[in-house]
Amino acid sequence: MHIAWLGKKSPFCGNVTYGREVTNALLERGYEVSFLHFAQEEADSDNWWGCQEVSLPCIYKSQVYTIPTLTANKVLRRSLQELKPDIVHASLTLSPLDFLLPEICEELNIPLVATFHPPFDGKRRNFKSGTPLFTYQLYAPFLAHYDQVIVFSQLQRNFLMRLGVPPTKVVVIPNGVDSQKYSPGFSNIKLQLEAQRLFVYQGRISTEKNVESLLRAWKQSHLDEQSKLLIIGDGPLTASLMPFYGKEHGIIWWGFEADEQRRIDLLRSADVFILPSLLEGLSLSLLEAMACGVACVATDAGADGEVLEAGAGVVLNTHRVTSQLQTLLPVLNDHQEWTDLLGQKARARVLERYTLSSNITGLEKLYTKVIQTQWEPLSNSGSTIF
Repeated sequence: MHIAWLGKKSPFCGNVTYGREVTNALLERGYEVSFLHFAQEEADSDNWWGCQEVSLPCIYKSQVYTIPTLTANKVLRRSLQELKPDIVHASLTLSPLDFLLPEICEELNIPLVATFHPPFDGKRRNFKSGTPLFTYQLYAPFLAHYDQVIVFSQLQRNFLMRLGVPPTKVVVIPNGVDSQKYSPGFSNIKLQLEAQRLFVYQGRISTEKNVESLLRAWKQSHLDEQSKLLIIGDGPLTASLMPFYGKEHGIIWWGFEADEQRRIDLLRSADVFILPSLLEGLSLSLLEAMACGVACVATDAGADGEVLEAGAGVVLNTHRVTSQLQTLLPVLNDHQEWTDLLGQKARARVLERYTLSSNITGLEKLYTKVIQTQWEPLSNSGSTIF
């Protein structure tokens, strides 16, 4: 089977990681994969392992959305005509091309699957959820034109159905993590940081991630000096937060870590992973920490609460995150047996529901179903397919 994957290679975000991990796994299972992605500069042309690549011209791209050039539509259409894939899988990049893709694939008679994973708060509690809610409302009528739309959780599926997307169009295939690569193991990071207990946040430093609530709670908790909070990542709020929350409070700003093995070592060193987001899809950073056997605390934004339900972690409400954490941090700090148990349960939950292997198996079944459905009308009419 030849799969044309439409997604992103940069800037680094969950969509990029999702595309890299899934396409590499598909290649390992013997599929042919062509990777179509938006590019502005030569640095984007670096090949991913085993993939034939096509660069689509764009004016601007960020971690949130992409603006293609006026010629990108023609380049995409021509590329699909030349590649002749069996199926197109679009990891939607929030660009105008997302709305044109169903028409292009219908004209070329190519089945089309999409993964739709913008962050959301299905309970609509946060004033900051206005823009993501608008994104879902904008996309809902167009998602009905895709053959199938993949989401990461039942909560997200229900949300789209309430916005009018037909239930038959939406399938839940949870995001997954390589549980052999992301696993408990030795790390000397705590020794390097001179930490007895290490709390970790990994992600963007941006408004929707609500990192300031975590920083305030940490500062107000007055934990002993051997307990450290490690902030891994970068973003638009970094410069404004760092001056007020520094080493004197036991807070270490690591910055963005590009090396995957180093990120794994950082997670393996953690006693507790904290994700205080106001909005989420299904956090890959959360799954990675869980797979490494780390006790996890996250809000119930997006699907994260669903991931940690029934004792696999501690679930916070997105309201009053600072006060909840201020109560919780000393308890997590002082009770290692509890955090060890939470880490074991987190790892077990990943192995049960959120492995990359099960994600790829789900994709294989979906691809086969969509392709067979595409050809059934011709088969029933007596036409020769093969």
